[in-house]
Amino acid sequence: MKLAYWMYAGPAHIGTLRVASSFKNVHAIMHAPLGDDYFNVMRSMLERERDFTPVTASIVDRHVLARGSQEKVVENITRKDKEERPDLIVLTPTCTSSILQEDLQNFVDRASMGADCDVILADVNHYRVNELQAADRTLEQVVRHYLEKAKRQGCLHIRKTEKPSANILGIFTLGFHNQHDCRELRRLLKELGVETHQVIPEGGSVSQLQFLPNAWFNIVPYREVGLMAAEYLEKEFGMPYVSTTPMGVVDTARCIREIQSIINAQAGHEMVNYQSYIDQQTRFVSQAAWFSRSIDCQNLTGKRAVVFGDATHAASMTKILSREMGIQVVCAGTYCKHDAGWFREQVASFCDQVLITDDHTEVGDLIAKVEPAAIFGTQMERHIGKRLDIPCGVISAPVHIQNFPLGYRPFLGYEGTNQIADLVYNSFTLGMEDHLLEIFGGHDTKEVITKSLSTDTDLRWSAEGQAELSRIPGFVRSKIKRNTEKFARQNNLNEITVEVMYAAKESFTQ
Repeated sequence: MKLAYWMYAGPAHIGTLRVASSFKNVHAIMHAPLGDDYFNVMRSMLERERDFTPVTASIVDRHVLARGSQEKVVENITRKDKEERPDLIVLTPTCTSSILQEDLQNFVDRASMGADCDVILADVNHYRVNELQAADRTLEQVVRHYLEKAKRQGCLHIRKTEKPSANILGIFTLGFHNQHDCRELRRLLKELGVETHQVIPEGGSVSQLQFLPNAWFNIVPYREVGLMAAEYLEKEFGMPYVSTTPMGVVDTARCIREIQSIINAQAGHEMVNYQSYIDQQTRFVSQAAWFSRSIDCQNLTGKRAVVFGDATHAASMTKILSREMGIQVVCAGTYCKHDAGWFREQVASFCDQVLITDDHTEVGDLIAKVEPAAIFGTQMERHIGKRLDIPCGVISAPVHIQNFPLGYRPFLGYEGTNQIADLVYNSFTLGMEDHLLEIFGGHDTKEVITKSLSTDTDLRWSAEGQAELSRIPGFVRSKIKRNTEKFARQNNLNEITVEVMYAAKESFTQ
């Protein structure tokens, strides 16, 4: 495990808590020291939920270290069972409980004897997996638990619904625009004549999980969470699943055609044909196809961009920029190192370079080196872009409060194509907008940003040099500043004057 002040994916217990708190009437007990219970505040702030986050911290303090945790953990589980009357309590270990080498399964077994609800231990290795991997594993574990329970009790009835239906797997709390994407997916399925059977974990009930196999197929919109549950359902119950993310015009159509194939295969004959629906939506509902042929989008042709995020959003955005908008992706990357093979396969033919890392400094150094016209990444890349004066459109978690808009902002489906087109266009035009504001005196832009991505610098800018730099238009100032500092370092100069700036200009124009 690596400690960092910026992390793309949090520790494993955060993923488990995100899944548990997404279900209805499920409570989570977190066995951790004081300070690890920030999840409650984070969820309440970002999601703006009207109810309390159903997570209780069983604090590891000096008394616990002296006497052991069992009594305290069992007491917390029993107390929450009586107070909340949940259907399920999930006990999640943390790094601290792993260090203490406590037998949490024994705690769960003991608490289960006196509890009315189900009690399970999240089966994740907190030293080997991150937040997203733990969330995927926890969802699969909960689904497996209730289907096997129904099988043991003899109440598992695998009878398909009369009309085509689908489960949506992987929509959960603190996801990037997940609520809006879910609404768009529901609308899309309804227009295709497919009923939405269950959405899990967000808003789902564990008591209904035994009916998951009644649906015709499953949809996994994001690879990060839901894929393990879909694979389990396919293996145990023969349920096919669609894992193509309907993001962008091309992949949305591809996803719909996969749904068509599954429905016709299960019906035993050709029952539906969605080609006319795809044509109608592409030409008249989605404005992205039209926009890609407009002069506005053609002005972006050949511009350079860097894409970085989780595997799903980064891969989809790379393909949209390159294939649908004619923008050069100089680098596409993801922090989902466990899914590196799939990601490389998806983006290899759509970008110049692939970067797989969970170190934000590597991403920042690459962006500073290639100097793209725009970045499409996480909130971390947005901060990097601000330091380099490069506009950034946020397309993936990690997220900020601004990525939980009150208005309708899906990224999936045909409405999502419009949102993405707006995001791309506005991201690229912000640099010119700042330049025009500077020309016409819209705001004071004379203050020079002298920070670089590296805090280790022995360079000084003279007052005359800073004044000269401030006269350079804002949209190229950062590039000139970096080139000048590079020239100064190469020539062992400690102070940058006007003469050094002109010498640097001469060297780079030769």
